[in-house]
Amino acid sequence: MSASVAVGLIGAGWIGRFHGESVALRIPGTRLVAVADPVPGAAASLIERVSPDARAHTDALALIADPNVEAVLISTPAPTHTDLVVAAAEAGKHVFCEKPMALTLADADRAIDACATNNVALQVGFNRRFAADFAAAHDVITSGGIGTPQLLRSLTRDPGITADVAARVKPWTIFNETLIHDFDALLWLNPGARVVEVFAQADALIHPQYKEQGYLDTSMVQLRFDNGALASAEANFQATYGYDVRGEVFGSGGMVSAGEVTRTAMRHYSSPGILADTPRVNIELFHDAYVAQLAHFADCIRSGAAPSVDGLDARNALEIALAAKESVETGLPVSLLSVRR
Repeated sequence: MSASVAVGLIGAGWIGRFHGESVALRIPGTRLVAVADPVPGAAASLIERVSPDARAHTDALALIADPNVEAVLISTPAPTHTDLVVAAAEAGKHVFCEKPMALTLADADRAIDACATNNVALQVGFNRRFAADFAAAHDVITSGGIGTPQLLRSLTRDPGITADVAARVKPWTIFNETLIHDFDALLWLNPGARVVEVFAQADALIHPQYKEQGYLDTSMVQLRFDNGALASAEANFQATYGYDVRGEVFGSGGMVSAGEVTRTAMRHYSSPGILADTPRVNIELFHDAYVAQLAHFADCIRSGAAPSVDGLDARNALEIALAAKESVETGLPVSLLSVRR
């Protein structure tokens, strides 16, 4: 294995392009050697900008089979993730997979088992763990700085969704692809605890015309942990003031919070009042976290260390997402104790 990790990117969409740029330009010791995307010209367009010597593919399996690819970065639509993780693992490639790693627990187990059997690293893209403020909050909690966690809160408010985009959103996306970040954050910020009960409510309040096709854009989820702590996770797809992601943990000896609505501490005071600038897209709010998680992945490959966020973490968050779906369908709390028996 060379000191420089040779990465192949599968999926050159919005976040895939950012990850490809990071591998090629932002992270020392990584090289973007191949890009695959089924859209004609998408892979070549990215390669031309950031890594002219890389190879372009329209077939993900061709990239996985490339002997020059040491690690695979998966940024494709969610339903394709598990099969690509398994294929990459069976080819002996280390795997970074965007969330969700799977959409069923059986598929999550299949991905985890494939990577374990083939002795390859598996990291999942829960980027909040690599945001400086969330990481600092976690350090305070693990050092006992707030005592025992009792009340936790995590929220994701996206900066807006147009009707044409809403019409294409898959059912249960709000749990499987949005709140799954919050579920992971809440598990991480309550170390060692497991969720035992989930109660969720959700609706289409922004674009109600698409509710009949399974679209949901607003949700509140209540969680109960086995250590007695209670938590809430909320999401909405249209925060008109910007991209808003925050977390808070209240404990027996104090409280810690993470996340900032404004881009900087700058405030503009003038006759209309006080103005502040806010981030509007994910790669702005979590720019450094997105880069840091990939740098960690590369470091793990070079050192042989296990990634700090792995397939089991992805499975635990998915378990909550699936319980939230069931709770919305039944209108009742869902016990995870019965699911685990």
